[in-house]
Amino acid sequence: MSSDLTTELKRYNESARERIPAPVLAVMDGATGSLRKSGLVERSLAIGALAPDFVLPDANGHQVELSSLLSAGPVVLVFYRGGWCPYCSMELRALQARLGEITSAGATLVAVSPQTPDASMSTLEKLELSFPVLSDVGNEVARSYGLVFSLPEDLREVYSGFGLDLPAANGDDTFELPIPATYIIDSSGKVVWRFVDADYTKRADPDDVIAALASF
Repeated sequence: MSSDLTTELKRYNESARERIPAPVLAVMDGATGSLRKSGLVERSLAIGALAPDFVLPDANGHQVELSSLLSAGPVVLVFYRGGWCPYCSMELRALQARLGEITSAGATLVAVSPQTPDASMSTLEKLELSFPVLSDVGNEVARSYGLVFSLPEDLREVYSGFGLDLPAANGDDTFELPIPATYIIDSSGKVVWRFVDADYTKRADPDDVIAALASF
């Protein structure tokens, strides 16, 4: 099912590609292709698996535990790359716009990135989000879900050229990021729906998330 987010992402990507020099596009597309061929998506946490529990700080420093959230009902768990990523920002804004429908379905929405708490706070304030934005510094939780990869050297140079300082945002120099992913985890801790794509310009559609919540 299509929604404004799907259309917005596609439109933004088409516009961005027109502005980016061809050699830079070749590096970016090559990295996405390599990630797709790596099999990481296929190896990531699958439907039917038990979701690894975790405790992570939110932007205000409060500790958030997955198992505690699940005691109140299903959880929509979103892994995003960071507030510096325009596709992530569009996704988070779209989820915020549909937050009422998600909570009406009895679910809790949380988003996780490798950003430091300070960077997460900046994302929270900039996008005016009212759901928890958690800091997975070191990508330990994302790693337990099978989502972590390291940016290749040539793509690091491209990002630097864009003015992106990932070590500063993430508080380390690993250049590791999670593949953007969305999981719906039921109250028993089992993954009942997921969206994982090696192409960072594609995200779970809020319409599909809400439809999935209604089906369980």
